[in-house]
Amino acid sequence: MPARKAAPEQIDAAHALALLKAAASPVHRAGLARYGIPDTHALGVPMRDIQALGKRIGRQPALMQPLWDSGIYEARLLVAFIADPAQVTSAQMDRWCRQFDNWAVCDTLCLHLFDRSPHAWGRIDAWARKRGEFEKRAAFALLAGLAVHDRHTPDAPFLAGLTHVYAAAGDARNFVSKGVSWALRAIGHRNAVLHAEAIAVATQLAASDDAARRWVGKDALRDLGRAAVRAKVAKATKGCPKKA
Repeated sequence: MPARKAAPEQIDAAHALALLKAAASPVHRAGLARYGIPDTHALGVPMRDIQALGKRIGRQPALMQPLWDSGIYEARLLVAFIADPAQVTSAQMDRWCRQFDNWAVCDTLCLHLFDRSPHAWGRIDAWARKRGEFEKRAAFALLAGLAVHDRHTPDAPFLAGLTHVYAAAGDARNFVSKGVSWALRAIGHRNAVLHAEAIAVATQLAASDDAARRWVGKDALRDLGRAAVRAKVAKATKGCPKKA
């Protein structure tokens, strides 16, 4: 018989914060700045330990708001692993998005929580029009997350996502432009049809007179071009006998 999974522990917010503090490392905290993450409200807990604690706690939605309201960097990361995406409201998603102050919290919530929410596609449309750097990045981190994790949505919403990519590609802010490129590349890796559409968008951007748009286009083309080569090699070698 396979081993039964351990039941999640019933842990309150104060206990969860105490466990995070117990796992903190001053050395890890000091290294956050190298990755562009402010350490003002950080304890210094490695991501692997945050994920392990999230698995230990399980989905306990009652903890998500107290942990978020603590303002502690690692507690906000933990929210992504203990919140129930079916119970997170669009208003909560908007409120948390407005409070993003670094790429790591933005990306972790988008890739481990928001992209599993029934409100995800509506948030992309809303956030892509925001002015704040991390709010706008969230639109494209979420779009990238859906491109990778959502196996059931047809191509049409991703094609609409390419419209947002094209519109935002001129935003030269570091975390926005990298998010836009990420979304473009992720959509292009989804299937052959979307790969062709992403290549077309990237080619237009790469030919732009605007430096920011040109960077996004060239960055995406480098990656999508490699993907096309790999696909051709795989197709050419399919069915070929392996060398002894």
